[in-house]
Amino acid sequence: MNKSYSYLAAVLLCLGLLLAGPASRAQVFSPTTTPVDPAKILADTTERREVVVTPAAKRQKAAADSAKRTEHMFRAFGYKGIRLTRPGKAALLAAILPGAGQIYNRRWWKLPLVYGSLGTVVGLEVFYQMRFNEFVDAYDAVTTGKLPLRSPALGSQAMLYNSADGIKSGIVFYRGNRDLFYLYIGLAYGLQVVDALVDAHLKDFDVSDDLSLHWEPALLPVPGQALGLPTAPGLSLALRVK
Repeated sequence: MNKSYSYLAAVLLCLGLLLAGPASRAQVFSPTTTPVDPAKILADTTERREVVVTPAAKRQKAAADSAKRTEHMFRAFGYKGIRLTRPGKAALLAAILPGAGQIYNRRWWKLPLVYGSLGTVVGLEVFYQMRFNEFVDAYDAVTTGKLPLRSPALGSQAMLYNSADGIKSGIVFYRGNRDLFYLYIGLAYGLQVVDALVDAHLKDFDVSDDLSLHWEPALLPVPGQALGLPTAPGLSLALRVK
């Protein structure tokens, strides 16, 4: 029995030496190997990589997405101002002063269109308002007996009518046109704001040379008639990609 225990202890001792051998050898440095200093271990290359962006790349990226660039507006006396994108700034300038958005976008040739359209509708609005006031005063003067019909004091247009009802019809006519041109003023004002906004969005938009618009005269069938008979001269447009 003692011998069996002795054999068993010897076997266990051998197994322990075999298992502990590689682990013990891993802690022993070879005489020819230099120990590694933990302080000199370099960081991972992905953490040390520095992305270099050239000024040309920055300009190209900014031009490609100009709508997202922000600028300050109303900056003065230490106030940082309002941060707006270029389209937002152009639209706000156009809303404050008609034509200012076109000036900001450097579209000088659009100024005559802006001021011409606004000037026309505002001028006609003033004209109809003056005529409306003339007929209102004339109707009041005639119905109260202050002035007779066809009196020059009624006004250059109101004096042409032979009755109070005729003068009243003039009131209705000029009032309707006056109210209509209020709408036209708002429309012209809003269009120049929208134009400044869209123009700022498309200012740096490039049209590739590979796109071309081709046009040519053509004979087109007349709707409601048999194909080919009769035909009418027309213009055919095609957008081609080269």
